[in-house]
Amino acid sequence: MSEVRDKALLARQTTSKLAALTTEQKNAALIRMAEELIAQQEVILTANQEDLKLGRESGLSTSLLDRLALNEKRIREMAEGLKLVAELPDPIGETLESTRRPNGLEIRKIRVPIGLIGMIYEARPNVTVDAAGLALKTGNAVLLRGGSSALRSNLAIVRVLHDALADTAIPPQALQIIENPDRASVDELLKLNGLVDLVIPRGGQSLIQTVVRNASVPVIETGAGICHTYIEADADVQMALEIAFNAKVQRPSVCNSMETLLIHEQFAREHLASIVARFRDAGVQLRGCARSRELAQGILEATEQDYATEYNDYILNLKIVDSLDEAIAHIETYGTKHSECIVTNNEELAARFLQQVDAAAVYHNASTRFTDGFEFGYGAEIGISTQKMHARGPMGLPALTSSKFIIYGTGQIRT
Repeated sequence: MSEVRDKALLARQTTSKLAALTTEQKNAALIRMAEELIAQQEVILTANQEDLKLGRESGLSTSLLDRLALNEKRIREMAEGLKLVAELPDPIGETLESTRRPNGLEIRKIRVPIGLIGMIYEARPNVTVDAAGLALKTGNAVLLRGGSSALRSNLAIVRVLHDALADTAIPPQALQIIENPDRASVDELLKLNGLVDLVIPRGGQSLIQTVVRNASVPVIETGAGICHTYIEADADVQMALEIAFNAKVQRPSVCNSMETLLIHEQFAREHLASIVARFRDAGVQLRGCARSRELAQGILEATEQDYATEYNDYILNLKIVDSLDEAIAHIETYGTKHSECIVTNNEELAARFLQQVDAAAVYHNASTRFTDGFEFGYGAEIGISTQKMHARGPMGLPALTSSKFIIYGTGQIRT
């Protein structure tokens, strides 16, 4: 039997036990996991240094190395994330609907665990902890398949979490990680119908589309973020600059960072030069349309492929537009339905943007960097869904549940 199927079976066998756990038992396990991350952080950091060394030798970009890197602060944040999840309300058992039929049947619809969730992700070891915490809090087993560049870090984290779970009501077998870095292990995971109930990919557009095209198990499409900020003609100059700068530079390696800045031509005529200077001073490479290159120096030519690229790096596209409608049309063409922003003092234009732009999160006068489970009050997140079925936007605990109908009778039969 292959490693993938063997570990899926081990995890699957724990699902009935997980579904029966109390909230107190699950929360106690999450707290132990958080404590053990801190207690064994040197083990994790040593493994992470090995991954970083190999990553530098193999030519990983600065942004990917940033995603991969762990330090005491990031491990502390991972542990705090588990504690936050433990503090959140447990959705399992929540009554979603309740009705009594004329024949006396009482019908309730309640939240239940999904079962076994497969998680496929790239070079972010924190996802290992987030996925484990959210899945186990909702009574789900989880089968992880991280990127090869973070393999040593991920294995170390899972070993630490297994040590923690050994002292709790959650069986360690409920948390599994695939060690085989070969692409074939992903292909096999995507075909484990009857064992895996749901697959969630988290990473770049190429990974997500590979999963969506090849999976025969259900998939929630997440994460690819070609996000835009549109500055209207009347926008407050300082606000617009701060929002755009934050959306690109605060952490460019993540999916909610801005990739294209759309600017109304009236605003651009007066302020583009100062915008360009600020981004250049921060080390951002700028690529723009012909009109932007006429208004400011130091902008490379942007191609159609540039506008369709999720850089996750210090690269930004610029495009001058004549109207809100043109900005929305550009977003419709190149956006990935993740996060989009308008900066304007015109409430009517803002309302049109918020209504017409098709994305999981739309912003008025705020950075797209807030599209995040922590910032939305969900504790950790398992991903940001860009599809429209079941879950959309940052996926917290409720997104990792299904439902079942429970019917109470007193001897009714159907005639």
